[in-house]
Parts: sequence; C-alpha cells; structure tokens
Amino acid sequence: MLNVYGIKNCDSVKKAIKFLKENKIEYTLHDFKTDPVECSKVQTWAKSVEMKQLFNTRGTTYRTLKLKELNLNDEEKLEWLCKENMLIKRPVIEYSQDKVLVGFNEDQYKEELA
Repeated sequence: MLNVYGIKNCDSVKKAIKFLKENKIEYTLHDFKTDPVECSKVQTWAKSVEMKQLFNTRGTTYRTLKLKELNLNDEEKLEWLCKENMLIKRPVIEYSQDKVLVGFNEDQYKEELA
C-alpha cells in the first residue's frame, strides 16, 4: 500500500488519487492539515529527491512568509519544511522503503506505480 501525503483539496493530490483509483492501487492519504509530518520523515524524503522538487516555491505559504527574500540554502529550506508542512510540494507518494514521487506527473506514475 502506498502512502500519499498532501491536502485533500489540492488539485495535484486530487489528480494523483484519481490516477491511483483508476489503476486500482491501494493508498492511505495523510493530510498535512490534520496529521502534520514529522521532521524525520521530511529528512528521509529530502535524501530521496532534490530539494527543488520537494520545496514548493509556487504556493501561498511561500509568498506569505516572504521566503524568496531570504535566499535560503537547502539546509534552511529543510528546516522550513519541518516547521511548515504547507511548503512541501504535493503530493508526496512513498512507494517503496526509500523511494518517493513528488508532485503529479502521469507519465512518471505510469512508469513507477502502474
């Protein structure tokens, strides 16, 4: 079973869930708003993918916190991801012990999951 991390009303999460359902892939949704992700989990993800994939610079939270002005390095970005889960690009899908997919890319999902 896959673990899907994100928020229910996110369009990318909705697309990912639709894909999983259509391909009869079992999953559990972990909503950032009701079930925050621990820093150790975020650190594990950061070892699997590049920070630019994981750190969401297009969202409202990023703009509201004015993080662009801080010119953060990867270590500082990781600290922010631990403090503020809404900065994590969604969805994050754990599909094996040490592999994750970030964001929705149907071709990548077909290759890795279906």
